[in-house]
Amino acid sequence: MARERLITKLWTTVALCAVLTMSCVPDTTPDAGSLDAVYANPSEQVELLSLGQDQTLGLLLDGILSANDQAALLVAFREYASPRRMPAGTELVFHYLRDDQWLRSLDVVVNADETVRLTRNDLGWHSELVRIPIYVDTLLASGKIETVLWSAVVNNEYLGDVPFEDRNSLIDELDQVFQWQVDFSRQIRVGDTYRFAFEREVRPDGSMRSGRLLSAELVNSGTPYHAIWFDPNKDGEGSYFDLEGNSVRRAFLLKPLAYRRISSRYSPSRLHPILRTWRAHRGVDYAADAGAEIMATSDGVVTHRAWKGSFGNTVEIQHPNGFVTRYAHLSSFRSEVQLGSRVRQSEIIGYVGMTGQATGNHLHYEMMKRNGEHMDPLAVDLPAGDPVPSDDQVQWGEELITRVDLLESIPGAGPVIGLGSLQSQGDEQGGAQ
Repeated sequence: MARERLITKLWTTVALCAVLTMSCVPDTTPDAGSLDAVYANPSEQVELLSLGQDQTLGLLLDGILSANDQAALLVAFREYASPRRMPAGTELVFHYLRDDQWLRSLDVVVNADETVRLTRNDLGWHSELVRIPIYVDTLLASGKIETVLWSAVVNNEYLGDVPFEDRNSLIDELDQVFQWQVDFSRQIRVGDTYRFAFEREVRPDGSMRSGRLLSAELVNSGTPYHAIWFDPNKDGEGSYFDLEGNSVRRAFLLKPLAYRRISSRYSPSRLHPILRTWRAHRGVDYAADAGAEIMATSDGVVTHRAWKGSFGNTVEIQHPNGFVTRYAHLSSFRSEVQLGSRVRQSEIIGYVGMTGQATGNHLHYEMMKRNGEHMDPLAVDLPAGDPVPSDDQVQWGEELITRVDLLESIPGAGPVIGLGSLQSQGDEQGGAQ
């Protein structure tokens, strides 16, 4: 043992001497000195322009490209978009070779997610569609209503990094899902609480491309309401169900607009704001901004899409359950929806305006039976949607647990109200079997 310690001390001494010897050797590496920074102009010059009011892409290109080059560029552009449908404000990025101002490429931003890139070579113009990359995340948020729901969601600390427009969209999503249980414009109370899990596709700038509520809870005046997204076929055609697997949807939407104020209700006698005479008001008026999207309240076929006297631009839809709905005073119709078109519930059919006899922008909405008998859209007893199919009960149970776990994982939110009794009932049924 003493011999081993002696050998260890010897090697330590040798290593120390080697280090000391190397530190004393002078550095003979030659000094190359330093070079002055070299600055070079980029080979490309970039110019950003946008279409003016009533300006076309062809007009913008005048003086930049010859007539032949313009024609070739437009042919390439039409592979992915129509130059006739480019709105004012469309951004275009021109890339020139700096030496001779030769236009080598052009990027046209056709929407928030897509850009048509046009490149030029000796053979002419070529195009490709460039899609903005996205990532997927899940927002978890909860809150208590101190004044109004809008403030509770928009000012929620959990959503501080979410753009303002997207926070507004979250309110619309909650309204669309819970519209059959709670009227957000009349029944929300101070002290009500909410929480939700929202899956979204996010662009690099943080804005949302699309999204969907995965699960949500709204406690209104002490009564809890739940909505759980379930899509057994994974085809996007799923629906929302409560904790018991019953559909939260009805055959008709309660209103054809997202979260909007009712300006005039159904009434057997109302003073007409223009004619100044008393007459029946056989529908509901929703105040909304010009251009707000109008949704079909149920599946059906478009039986009228044209001007209709004092109603102005009007859409009427015949539904398979014997009902007819009417949407009046539209500023314009959605181009894809034509006379005879089949539409789905929540599909956009037109846009709010004030055509016909109207004092301001609003939507007049009517609901009637096939024989022409009118009904109050806010008082109709609408049939419920189908519950979770029996063949999908196992998958539903698994996804229910996952979606509820998301709600309970929100800090301070606590257990989901009503789930405990449901689980106890399930345990008892399991024991009985």
